[in-house]
Amino acid sequence: MQTDTERLAGNQRALLLAMPEMVLLVNSNGTIEFMNQSALKFFGGLQSNVSADSSEKRALHPDLLGIVQDSVGNKGKPNLGTSIINGFHLEYSIAPFSGYKGDKLFWIIIKNLTEEKKYQKELTRFHQNIESILVNKISELKESERVRKNLSSQLDTLKNHFEHHPSRGVMVGSSDALRRVRDTVFQIAKTDTTVLITGESGTGKELVVNMIHGTSNRKDKPLLKINCNAINDSLLESDLFGYEKGAFTGADSRRKGKFEVVDGGTIFLDEIGDISPRMQAALLRVLQDGQIIRVGGNAPIKTDVRILAATNVDLSEAVQQGSFRLDLFYRLSIININIPSLRERREDILDLAFHFLNKYCDAFNKKIDLIAEPISQKLLNHDWPGNVRELENVIQRAVLMSKENMLSGQDIVFDNTAHSQQNCTVSSILEGFNGTSLKGIVSQIEKEIILHKLEMFQGNVAMAADVLQIGKTALYEKMKRYDISPKTLRSN
Repeated sequence: MQTDTERLAGNQRALLLAMPEMVLLVNSNGTIEFMNQSALKFFGGLQSNVSADSSEKRALHPDLLGIVQDSVGNKGKPNLGTSIINGFHLEYSIAPFSGYKGDKLFWIIIKNLTEEKKYQKELTRFHQNIESILVNKISELKESERVRKNLSSQLDTLKNHFEHHPSRGVMVGSSDALRRVRDTVFQIAKTDTTVLITGESGTGKELVVNMIHGTSNRKDKPLLKINCNAINDSLLESDLFGYEKGAFTGADSRRKGKFEVVDGGTIFLDEIGDISPRMQAALLRVLQDGQIIRVGGNAPIKTDVRILAATNVDLSEAVQQGSFRLDLFYRLSIININIPSLRERREDILDLAFHFLNKYCDAFNKKIDLIAEPISQKLLNHDWPGNVRELENVIQRAVLMSKENMLSGQDIVFDNTAHSQQNCTVSSILEGFNGTSLKGIVSQIEKEIILHKLEMFQGNVAMAADVLQIGKTALYEKMKRYDISPKTLRSN
């Protein structure tokens, strides 16, 4: 029957064997009296004379033996330190004591820090690389007053941006051209001046409108967006300026127009180059006097509305052709913000691509780590006739179709049908519809467009509706009319 002392000794031995640190008991001659499992596993891989037989006496590793011998003259005090043995970083603690026979013994507790040191080294190297990059970039800056003023101006612009503009809708890009657009926006945003925004389709004119309104003194008032090209002339006039009772058939009561409803706010008139001469005259009155007259009325009504306008039409050329009033052109273009095409600011392409990548990875609950170098070059080499809108569609489709965590060349597909050769005119397209009624031509073209977009997104109605800028319900109704089934377009 075991005594209490024997049980205690057994428990202590079991504890030492189970410890994750390496524990060794050695004598002053360097002979190992005891090793726990962690030590046996580690040193068994370093020297062939270590055996699993606990009764066999083994020689201590020479490097450790030297440390133990140094501890002999340490007047019985514990010895703490680190050492590299066979490439392993070890932290040791050596505690000398006298055995029951009076012999000199040493407890050695060792912790393997190799992996920790490896991570520390990698982290240090990473920090050094970052520091090196920053040093190189800073050294490239010319130490001149002009550069310092430029940086200060950019800092003030960014501060103003983060203080007043929400994160959603930020213009992504670092090109000089885009920086000039942002600087102009923040410079004129808090004024009430009329702004004309020009640029090709898809460059982000509406985004500029959002930035102007979001940083203006009217940001807490409504922002109303109207596409002048989507509403016929008579409806546009009554919609903007309202009408009196009896002004036309169906006008059974007085109705306020958008200028009255949005009083104190901002109205954005998109595609302003397409409005009729009659609407041009009415709009000129608003810009000159701040007054509107309801359809069917004759009393001017004072309004306080800021007007922002946009067009992809060359208004100066329209003025020369006589289709646009010169006085209205001058009133609209007090401040003209021209947004350069994407091919004119190629340094923004990858910034935008990564922005849209993150956006649609979140939307589709996908994880795509990066865009490979060949894909980047492919994006940079494209002319982007559809500008930012086309780039967004390409990345949106690529994220949806990607099966890996990295985009491949097959995922990047450019919509060449949307921008055919320059010599492909409307007249040449209509030649194929010779003898077909207008309704038939419109129906056939509409069907082809819907089919094309559904094929592009493999039958995803929601995405097709988003690109076509119509509601899902409306798209389903058109699909039903043309007998289009999205199931047949989905990939297996």
